[in-house]
Amino acid sequence: MDEKKNPLNDKDVQDNKIMAALSYIWIVSVLMLLMKKDSPFVQQHARQGFVLFVASVIFTVIPILWWLNIVVAIYALFGIWKAAQGEAWKAPFISMIAEKIKF
Repeated sequence: MDEKKNPLNDKDVQDNKIMAALSYIWIVSVLMLLMKKDSPFVQQHARQGFVLFVASVIFTVIPILWWLNIVVAIYALFGIWKAAQGEAWKAPFISMIAEKIKF
């Protein structure tokens, strides 16, 4: 993996691809944030997964916004795919919020 594309540790990425991919499955993101504090790769994906989880809850509670869950699901699927490939993907819009989350 090119260091310029992914400044994260290659061993961290290789060892934690599955955990990072699972981070996009709503509540699992919270578990990954708490369990994998030693992995910057998982933390990045888990923070984004957490933002998507919160957005999904909000969109479900507010009936007029329910359709935005389709967008959330697309983001989650793309995040799973990128994490499984070992990419440190920054989701548009979501990553700006996710970077502010500290667990």
